[in-house]
Amino acid sequence: MGGAPGWGGGPVPQPRALARRLAAPLGTLAGVAAAFAYVGTVDPNEPGHYPVCPLLRFTGIYCPGCGGLRSAHAFVHGDLGTALGANALAVVGYGVFAVLMAVWLIRAVRGTPMRIAVAPVWWWGLGAALAVFTLVRNLPFGSALVP
Repeated sequence: MGGAPGWGGGPVPQPRALARRLAAPLGTLAGVAAAFAYVGTVDPNEPGHYPVCPLLRFTGIYCPGCGGLRSAHAFVHGDLGTALGANALAVVGYGVFAVLMAVWLIRAVRGTPMRIAVAPVWWWGLGAALAVFTLVRNLPFGSALVP
């Protein structure tokens, strides 16, 4: 194999270049971890800590994000059942975020740029999923999805 020893027989990455590539994903991960730590510490189940959802307050309709803070609080404390009950869609989002972060970190270490090109059909699909989730959780048979 030619070249200096390293990943895949290529040159060993320079520490400064690696640190520069890792700055954005690690900074993002630190910010999200800090937000989850705050929500894990300051209980959203106690009134007065967080603002009320304006859509719920003025219309009585649960938006797709309603229960998200309670879901994050339960998730941080390892209570997956309560997290799913508060906002199942948010828990799915935590998983998607974890996968994307892992891919971003691996690509940063390898020096491969992270590019996510999402076709419009996926955006429409996401919008439709959010609309269906919102509709179902506001109907009597969807009461299990209400936070």
